[in-house]
Amino acid sequence: MLARTMLLFTTLTLLLMLFGFVVGLFLGDPLGFMLLGLIFAAVINFASYAWSDKFVLWSTHTKLIKEQENPQLYSIVRNVAQRANIPMPRVGIVDSPQPNAFATGRGPDKAVVAATTGILRTLTPGELEAVIGHEISHVTHRDVLVASIAATIAGTISFLGQMVLWNSFFGGTGRKNNNGIYLLIIAAILIPIGAMLIQLGISRSRESFADEEGARLTQKPQELINALRKISARASASQWKQQNAPSPSTSSLWIVNPLKGSSWTEMFSTHPKLEKRIANISKVAREMGIMVS
Repeated sequence: MLARTMLLFTTLTLLLMLFGFVVGLFLGDPLGFMLLGLIFAAVINFASYAWSDKFVLWSTHTKLIKEQENPQLYSIVRNVAQRANIPMPRVGIVDSPQPNAFATGRGPDKAVVAATTGILRTLTPGELEAVIGHEISHVTHRDVLVASIAATIAGTISFLGQMVLWNSFFGGTGRKNNNGIYLLIIAAILIPIGAMLIQLGISRSRESFADEEGARLTQKPQELINALRKISARASASQWKQQNAPSPSTSSLWIVNPLKGSSWTEMFSTHPKLEKRIANISKVAREMGIMVS
């Protein structure tokens, strides 16, 4: 999984270099233009990473709780965190009938694990523990950092693409060769789309890895499979009250896309298909000598 992630990062970087090369052929100040885009994207994504937990808690309407407010959830999070050898994360609850959960924070020292009221009513304690294992695995492997770096590179490419399109439409290109301008416009459209698809590929890779590591951490692969089936069957954008729906930008954080059924959010998937996730977990189960169905 690490090799796959590194390959995707390398491809993203090569796309950025390719786009820079194409832009440099037609703009009057390619180095300055690329530096401006890189700085802009880096600042935006660094801010997103540095304050990611606050943004996510706000945009998902998560309420941080104390142990006495939900002893069972608190106890499960504590037990899994101890098993993973990380500090006790903060615990939150989202008021929604949809069963779901997510983790956020820059790393083990700043982690938050949150669950919806729906998941607390839907899953058995063992299934809930398996889900928390998945989320703790995201924390221990600093997946928020991985996602932020990918977003920085993809965001830079997207920013450059938008600037090139605006420049082309308003006649600001450095050369007047029509074929060259058409090539530049095509690159400005297709390369950012490719970067976004690679970014989504990184997200899917990290989800698969968290499934596998969560199953190993809790030793509950069957419970994780059961939980994914229940959550996937009930996940729907229509289950959220309009004023309480999470921001689409947080979709990749949840164990299952919380806005399934919203056509534009499903256009590009941040999660592997359920069948593939079950197959990966089943493979891990066989390695542990556990039979699953």
